[in-house]
Amino acid sequence: MTDRKLTTSWGAPVGDNQNSITAGHRGPTLIQDVYLLEKLAHFNRERVPERVVHAKGGGAHGFFEVTNDMSQYTKAKLFNGTGTKTDMFIRFSTVAGELGSADTLRDPRGFAVKFYTEEGNYDIVGNNTPVFFIRDAIKFPDFIHTQKRDPQTHLKNPTAVWDFWSHSPESLHQVSILMSDRGIPATWRHTHGFGSHTFKWVNAEGQAVWVKYHFKTEQGVKNLDVDLAAQLAGENPDYHTEDLFNAIEKGDFPSWKLCVQIMPEEDANTYRFDPFDVTKVWSQKDYPLIEVGRMTLNRNPENYFAEVEQATFSPGTLVPGIEPSPDKMLQGRLFAYADAARYRVGANHNTLPINRPKVEAANNFRDGAMRHDANGGKSVYYEPNSFGGPTETPENKIAPFAVSGVADSVAYDEHDHYTQAGDLYRLLSEDERTRLVANIVGAMKPVTLDEIKLRQIGHFYKADAEYGTRIAEGLGLEVPAAVVQK
Repeated sequence: MTDRKLTTSWGAPVGDNQNSITAGHRGPTLIQDVYLLEKLAHFNRERVPERVVHAKGGGAHGFFEVTNDMSQYTKAKLFNGTGTKTDMFIRFSTVAGELGSADTLRDPRGFAVKFYTEEGNYDIVGNNTPVFFIRDAIKFPDFIHTQKRDPQTHLKNPTAVWDFWSHSPESLHQVSILMSDRGIPATWRHTHGFGSHTFKWVNAEGQAVWVKYHFKTEQGVKNLDVDLAAQLAGENPDYHTEDLFNAIEKGDFPSWKLCVQIMPEEDANTYRFDPFDVTKVWSQKDYPLIEVGRMTLNRNPENYFAEVEQATFSPGTLVPGIEPSPDKMLQGRLFAYADAARYRVGANHNTLPINRPKVEAANNFRDGAMRHDANGGKSVYYEPNSFGGPTETPENKIAPFAVSGVADSVAYDEHDHYTQAGDLYRLLSEDERTRLVANIVGAMKPVTLDEIKLRQIGHFYKADAEYGTRIAEGLGLEVPAAVVQK
């Protein structure tokens, strides 16, 4: 134990390593938070050449077809007009493992969809879970460090994992999902996908609503038994990659129904949970699922590197009618994902065939490594200009939104990290609860400090007394008296 001060790379002390600087409590995040930018930019450059996260994955081509016109909510053309079809590409992945790791590890699954629309590309970069471990991007590099290898032993470090989670109670909801049966999908085809974050839809009249994306698998949800998953990790570590390729190759095309939850803009100020907190879900009783369309995968890549490894995604790859929300985790990802692509694939990653939009890009970006097209030719290379170069279109400006408050490093107003995790536990059957507890106990046993175990047990207990008590018993410990008395 030391009392060393946390500093920036230039030696200045860090005053807040938990909350990014925002305009008021809801933000948006301010670019003047140079420590946040430094931290995310450095994090994106820590590994060469594979992805920092989501390194192991596979993908396929397909199409999306609208089954329910959404023009009353958004002017985004890919969601307008029943029968509208849009080509798309999807990449599935695990989060923490390296490029050669096993597909069947307990881990969230990345669910990243690229739509090649007539207005440019649109990316939904989500997971197979509706929530995430943290809710502020400033904590993301620290979180992922705990999922990677110890810098001394080069081994996975359960103590680091649970130490971070126990100090970050907002992770409890996602941890409960991860440790449940859903933590190891049977295949990529048998799992749901989620945009996870809240986004803003804006219609042609400028009216806005908040939206969450749900991709519902039409193959049914199936999960793997932990022992079978471990066996497959040794016998066929590429099990999920192989399954998706073979299914499409033989004509068994997987499909998902895309639904959304829609929240009126003004409800964000009164809903019982902060609708921009990615560790929370919106109740489907409050905001029911509305069908939008159907996604079908029907074509395998011809070359893995060119189409899967070089595919780049960013939640900031948006089209008119779709905008970000003040979700602090999303705000950080808007920068970090595109920056990671520029580092990993290059400044001109969007000119590669897998990433290139169907509409011709018209901008003043020039030069850079691996520029393989005409580099803008002899056209005008600045704006504004007097020579007919590309110009802005004011009708595609973002919908204005109000901000308030004092610029500061502030946490979310709401700190109920336990209600939704407890509700999830109580929704499970007794068999599912038993497996959940067993998975958590098995994962926590290697933790070297009882202090960490007891802190985490306290979180489980606050979510549900039975939940925490059963885990404590499995670890041969007592629920901390201070937690029970509260």
